[in-house]
Amino acid sequence: MTKLEKLREVMRALRDPKTGCPWDLEQDFATIAPYTLEEAYEVADAIAREDFDDLRSELGDLLFQVVFYAQMASERGFFDFDDVADGITEKMLRRHPHVFGSDEERATGKVDGSWEQIKEQERSADPDDSALAGVTRALPALKRAQKLGKRAGRVGFDWPERKGVNDKIREELGELEDAVGTRDADHMEEELGDVLFAVVNLARHLDIDPEKALTGANYKFERRFRAMEAEIAAADLQISKMSLEALDQRWRKAKKDVG
Repeated sequence: MTKLEKLREVMRALRDPKTGCPWDLEQDFATIAPYTLEEAYEVADAIAREDFDDLRSELGDLLFQVVFYAQMASERGFFDFDDVADGITEKMLRRHPHVFGSDEERATGKVDGSWEQIKEQERSADPDDSALAGVTRALPALKRAQKLGKRAGRVGFDWPERKGVNDKIREELGELEDAVGTRDADHMEEELGDVLFAVVNLARHLDIDPEKALTGANYKFERRFRAMEAEIAAADLQISKMSLEALDQRWRKAKKDVG
């Protein structure tokens, strides 16, 4: 028995209606989905920290999610784990003709844009023929905005140069300021969303991953804030009782100290 077969056997035992785990038996696709997203983020976090022992563990947790879905689908006659493995294997073979294709395709080698062309051919079989078809709504908002803008740009709905995006950001900031003046919470939220969407388009034009950029900014803020906290504590002061001016001085020092 392979390691993967053993894992699938464990999953079947957990879902056994008579002897299985009550919690596992209560779950369905919708209840497991949030755990899958959490596990994927934990994989990314382990990679960012270069903690490869933790990465091994987190990849196991993520694999277990796949096995869990496949087991539930098998119970309902939808598909099983082998179908999932066959599907991704066939897709990778199809999308890499320069590796797995005919002698002529392998000799030609990888052609720029071929991956997207093959994906477009696959999407052409989808009854949803929109340029935005297949951009899943479950993606993080920044990543989905990036993909939506990229898809629209492929069919010509895009600014020809970055100046147009900069102008759009200024326009959306103005509309947000007007919305703030109304004190209408829904209107403010809508306009703030437009600002964020425009900023994501700027990231796309700069060929920057906005999710990665914001993640870096988060780490940087946390690093500086913790350094500031440590210095304030070392001075036997309470951060909540300090003036904004004093905090700003400490913040500037932390930026110099930790970068």
